[in-house]
This record gives sequence, C-alpha cells and structure tokens, in this order.
Amino acid sequence: MKILLLAFFVLTGTFVNAQITPEIYSWKQNTTGVTGYNGIPADVQQVFYSANYAYVKCTGIPSYTIGPWAMNPNTPTNQNWVFKIARFPVPDPTPSVAGNGQIGVLINGVVLFNGGDAMSYNNLNIWHRLAQYFESVSFDTSGGHPSPQRSYHYHINMKKLYSPDSAAHSPVLGYMFDGYPLYGPYGYSATNGTGGIRRMKTGFVKRNITTRTTLPDGTVLPSNQWGPAVSSQYPLGCFTEDYEPAVSNFDLDSHNGRFCVTPEYPSGTYAYFITIDTQGNPEYPYIIGSTYYGEVVAGNAPPGGHVTITEPVTQYIITGIENNSEPVGLDLFQNYPNPFNPETNIKFNIDKPGLTTLKVYDISGKEIASLMNEKLIAGTYIVKFNGNSFASGVYYYSLTTKDFKQTKKMLLIK
Repeated sequence: MKILLLAFFVLTGTFVNAQITPEIYSWKQNTTGVTGYNGIPADVQQVFYSANYAYVKCTGIPSYTIGPWAMNPNTPTNQNWVFKIARFPVPDPTPSVAGNGQIGVLINGVVLFNGGDAMSYNNLNIWHRLAQYFESVSFDTSGGHPSPQRSYHYHINMKKLYSPDSAAHSPVLGYMFDGYPLYGPYGYSATNGTGGIRRMKTGFVKRNITTRTTLPDGTVLPSNQWGPAVSSQYPLGCFTEDYEPAVSNFDLDSHNGRFCVTPEYPSGTYAYFITIDTQGNPEYPYIIGSTYYGEVVAGNAPPGGHVTITEPVTQYIITGIENNSEPVGLDLFQNYPNPFNPETNIKFNIDKPGLTTLKVYDISGKEIASLMNEKLIAGTYIVKFNGNSFASGVYYYSLTTKDFKQTKKMLLIK
C-alpha cells in the first residue's frame, strides 16, 4: 500500500480562480484530529481562498509540546482565529506600524507578535522594552508564551516549528498581515536567486552608547526622558532605541525583509526573514521591524482576528489516502444529497491537469449554471450547487475534460 497526498477542493458559490499558490498550500492542516496543549485541536483547521485572498481558520495551538511558562500566570486557549491573507500583496507608500498583538500567522496557526513587550521604561513611551530581554524568562523551550488574552505567540524565532539549515533556503514559515511571506534565517546570497545560501543579516546594529540620553535619530532628550544607563541590569540591546540602521554588511531593510527570488516565488517577491546571529541566537528585530512593507489587510490585527468570509471561496484540503499506487481516475460521482433543497455537492476526480468544465442543464437541455471552466490540477473536487433560484424538478450536470465527458441526473425538491 502506498500513501498518496491528494488535494481536495470544495467550491462554494460561483467559480473562482483555481490556481494553487504558496499562500494557499503552505499551511500545516490538521487532517488527523491531532490535539495540542490542553486537548485543543492543533495547527490549521481549514483553508479557503478566493481570487484575491486566502482565509485561514486555526486555534492558535501547535501540535508540538508547549509550556511551561515561568512567572507567567496565563495559559493558552483556543482563539478560534480566522485570518484573511492577501494573495497579491502590494507595497504601502505609507507603511503601517506593526503594533502590539498579532501581526502575522505561522503555517501552523500560531500568531506572531512584534519584538516588544508593550511596555516602556518608566511608562514614558520613549524607551521601549524588548520581549527577548524582559520576558524571556517566561518563554518555553520553543520560544513562545501566552498573552494576557491567552493567545500563544512568538516574539522571536520559533524553535520547534522548523530546524534552520544553513545549506538550504529556509522554508516559508508564515505570512504577515500585509500578505508577504516570512522565511527562516537562510536565503539565496543574491536577490536573483544565485550565489549559494547564507544567513540573512539584519539591517540594524547596536548603538555605541553607554547612556540613554539621545534617540537613534540624534534627538537629544531632556533629563526627565532619559533611559537607564547601560548596565548589567539594562544591557545594551534591551530597548528598541538601542538600535540604529546599519550602514554596511546587511541584507534586510528596516522592515526586516527584501525583494528577492525564493523557491516558492521564482519570479521574486518581497519577503521577511527571521534574524539570528552566528550562534543561532535571536537577533533584532527578530521577525519584523517597526512597520510593515505592504498594505495591511483589515480585520486581522487586534481587536480583530476573527474575519467573516463574505465572498465565494474554495476550500483547500490536504489529506492522506491509501491507494495501491494507482492514480486517481477520471470520474463523476452522484451528487449528494439527492434529492436536495437547496444545496447539493457534486464530486469528481481529475487525473491530470487540464481544462475542466462542469455545467448544469434543465430538463430541456438549456444550460442554467456554469460551475467550473478552468484549468485544474489533478485531485478530487467537490462543488456546491445551490438551486435556490430554480424550480423543483429534474436537472442534469455534466463534467467535460479533453478526454472525458459524463452526465448525471439530480432532483431538486422544494
């Protein structure tokens, strides 16, 4: 017996673009019912997509072990996230601030926070504290912890999601809320995909200061706005304002990304990269800079994260199926339920890529609906047909490919 991985698609409403791209297929979907912390369903539960957006439903709990969290009274809960990811992101001429709370989501449904801990020295909102220094005692062995809202999240590199490989381009780890991908720390040396693999270097360096009386842009502060002097209690690098832009020997911009070729985007994309030092330790700004590169999709950031899907979408499911090494054959199945009112499911198999049409006809042979007319990849598809606007009676549905045509009958009873 051989295990084949097949792509299953469920279409709702009218037909949408069937091209399967990384923001659709990269998610770690839970197809076996595995649970994580406290018995909560783990990883990503469902993925849908339209022509312009991918929708990710997840609990925020990974399938690997998390916890404990020293000196942190919070514990993670099922957040019932629904995120909306732009499939064709665009740069933002006025970059948005990557604020507190979730700013992106990993392929396993766990959310990402910025590098800060949402607090500042003496609560003056001038010297902003970094979670890596002030909260790391509460990080678990994967580098994450729960928020006061009980959302499990990362401020830094997530150790259990993947293993960095200095000899290979890092995988897609997730997507930020502007729709651009997040990669691990290793990428192609040159932005055109050549030159071998190397660690992506941050665009920031620690300032050469012993007192915190000025800001990185040179602003001289009054004494009542000074930060603490650099010391063992407040080492250089524990505040955002301890860093300034690098002038040489860096790869990434102020957002912590660059436009480049990647394995998933051979034509190039803007991409964020996790930053680590030569020893593998988290390095500022860790995941993202203070602002996004692209236009942020509304509804994901706090107090959002529970987007309502209001457009026709396709569900994308990956599942394991046992098969005796035989490919899936061309087939059109009987709709179910049948009779139906008002919706029914039409399932069919495609054994190779090609133009596929699925149409519905009334008893006189008049076409009343075109459910599919697109080049599809091989897989099993389930299309929902809604007969709400049609009268009771017998209808026919017909599947056509280059080498196949089959028609079946269904009954609508109102």
